[in-house]
Amino acid sequence: MTLKIIVLRNLLRRKGKAAFVLAGIVLGVATVIGIISYVGAMTADINHKLEKYGANILIVPKTENLNLTYGGLSLGGVSFEMEEIREKDLEQVSSIKNSKNIAALGPLVLGVARVDSHKVLMAGVNFQSAGILKPWWKVEGVLPGEDAVILGAEAARVLKMEIGNRLKVNNKDLVVSGILKTTGSQDDQLIFTRLATAQAIFGKTGRVSMAEVAALCKDCPIEAMVKQISDALPGAKVMAIQQVVKSRMETLAQFKKFSYGISGVILFIGSMVVLVTMMGSVRERTDEIGIFRAIGFRKRHIIKIVFMEAAILSGLAGITGYFLGFGATKAALNLFSESHSGNLPFSFELAGSAVMIALAVGLISSAYPAFMAARLDPNDALRAL
Repeated sequence: MTLKIIVLRNLLRRKGKAAFVLAGIVLGVATVIGIISYVGAMTADINHKLEKYGANILIVPKTENLNLTYGGLSLGGVSFEMEEIREKDLEQVSSIKNSKNIAALGPLVLGVARVDSHKVLMAGVNFQSAGILKPWWKVEGVLPGEDAVILGAEAARVLKMEIGNRLKVNNKDLVVSGILKTTGSQDDQLIFTRLATAQAIFGKTGRVSMAEVAALCKDCPIEAMVKQISDALPGAKVMAIQQVVKSRMETLAQFKKFSYGISGVILFIGSMVVLVTMMGSVRERTDEIGIFRAIGFRKRHIIKIVFMEAAILSGLAGITGYFLGFGATKAALNLFSESHSGNLPFSFELAGSAVMIALAVGLISSAYPAFMAARLDPNDALRAL
């Protein structure tokens, strides 16, 4: 009878203990795989959005301005100097070292428009760039032509305007071609039109109030890009707007550390379950081990039997744990992450890691019971029969 047959028969004869060992390792592996997969999926989702939408960089005119605010009360400001940005100067942005990382450059012209008795902020934008800079925009209707506008949801409500209505701004007759669906941002309160139209209305031909840059910045040096644009536009102030992205990434990093700690605790508990169960199994098989030793089995054979049992159970636990963790991750993404598609690719690398983790836990936890079994005196074991 070979060692493999002995091991398989032992596992089949002691199904309860085998299932207990299997469950302990499966729980630990599934938890680790689930957490690693979830954090990895969320990190990849953020990186994908950074790749697709970019980390916004804001270009505004330099100003010597002192804001007079106290306790949340604004008392106006003292403006010493205010320069607008010339539209042609923005062409310098395409010449910076990291220009290949720029997905879109969107100039804006801002001005106050009077519509009936209301004062509304009007923005002239490049709608082609806005598709990249503001991917969350959903317009009911169509984008405006030369003499048309789209209204933010709140602006449309206050002004009591619908698609097809006409409004007059600075003696220019404009038609409402679309209404922007609610975004939850300041965009809801604005009127948007084409850049050239707004420049003509406010007498700012060739000038812009500010500009937004969408950068492909998963790995690009955002701080270096800010400096490069600042050098290219000495008359402008350049700022990186990354607070939301950084905050989310820091939260994920903290969650990752916490989850690894929890995974370690669960793996430790699983290894204790294996240790206790294998020690109990060795004690129950004292007479069997004594017979093996009496008929010529050496200590290394006894150790090999225990390790082979642990390896078989651990291998099965690793495979089962991976698929359980994989399924749990997909369910968690569908439940807790509305922005994620829920599609999670199968990872052979992670599956291999799951099996290796399970084998490490099972074999390390079985080491002491294996050596304890090998040290049994065959005479004592046979006397117990």
